[in-house]
Amino acid sequence: MANYDNLPVFKACYDLLLRIFQLGQHWRRDVRHTLGEEIKKEIIVIQQCIYQANASHQKIASIQSARVSLVKVKLQLRIAHDLKELSLNQYITTAELVESISKQLSAWEKSQTKQHDLK
Repeated sequence: MANYDNLPVFKACYDLLLRIFQLGQHWRRDVRHTLGEEIKKEIIVIQQCIYQANASHQKIASIQSARVSLVKVKLQLRIAHDLKELSLNQYITTAELVESISKQLSAWEKSQTKQHDLK
């Protein structure tokens, strides 16, 4: 079992969380305390799922849960952009981080599915 905090997907998720903390400082108070907090909570849920997937033998369920939470984050970031809390450039760079995490989770799930099918 690899150390979870050395996993590229965990690092990318952590980077996304830091980015949201930095960007959220400049959001209007109501948005920061509602939408901003929800985004942070969902990213932490994703990190917990990554940890659970890395620590267990049945990884697929945790990876799928992380992917569901990531979809929620995508939607919330879109809302932040539509509310003009994220500039276009901020939205693009953040969306690229989310896409990177999504691809890594998808590849991990595919790998685990193949291993499961071989058993």
